[in-house]
Amino acid sequence: MDTAKTVIIPPVPPKRRGLIISIGVNVALVVLVCGLALYAFMLNVDLGDLKRRMSREVETRQQAERYVVETRNQLTESLREIELLKAQLAFKETDYQAAVTAKPGLPVAVNFRSSMLGKGLVAVIENTSDRYLTVVLSVRNPTLSTTKRFKLDLEPQSRTDFGHLEGWQFASGDELSLFSDDFGALKLSVP
Repeated sequence: MDTAKTVIIPPVPPKRRGLIISIGVNVALVVLVCGLALYAFMLNVDLGDLKRRMSREVETRQQAERYVVETRNQLTESLREIELLKAQLAFKETDYQAAVTAKPGLPVAVNFRSSMLGKGLVAVIENTSDRYLTVVLSVRNPTLSTTKRFKLDLEPQSRTDFGHLEGWQFASGDELSLFSDDFGALKLSVP
C-alpha cells in the first residue's frame, strides 16, 4: 500500500490578496505622483523660460519707446531750430534787399566778343567811372553746374578782357555776376 500524500495548498486568504492589490495600487500611485512631479518641474522650467523671454521683450519695447521719445524730442528741437533759421534768413534777406536797393548801380559795362586765340567768347568789362574798382566776378555754367569766382582790379575809364586765358571760357547761357562793396550787383547772362 502505497500511500501518497497529497499536499493541498490552502487558498490565499483574502487579507493577503488585499495587501498585494494595495501594494500594486500604491506603486501605481507613486509612479503617477513621480510623473506628475516631473511634469510640474517641466512646466516650471517652461514657465521660467517664458518669464525671461517676456521680460526681455518688455525691456526691448521700453528701449524702443525711449528711443522714439528721444527721436521725437530731437525732431521737435530740429524743427524749432529750422524755424528760427528761416526767420533769421528772412530777416537777413530783407536787410540784404534793402541794402542792395540803397546802393548805386555798378558803373561797369559788359560786352562779349569772339575769342581770337581759341574758341568761346571773351567778356569785355569796361569801368565807366573815374575811380579804381575792385570787383568779384562770379561765373556759372548752368548746363555743367560749374562755378568760379575771380577778383578783378579795374582802372578808371578802362577796358579789361576776360576769357579762357584768364580762367573761364564763356559760352552762350553762362551766368555772369559782378559784385562790389560800394555798389549794387550786376547780373547778366551770356547771349
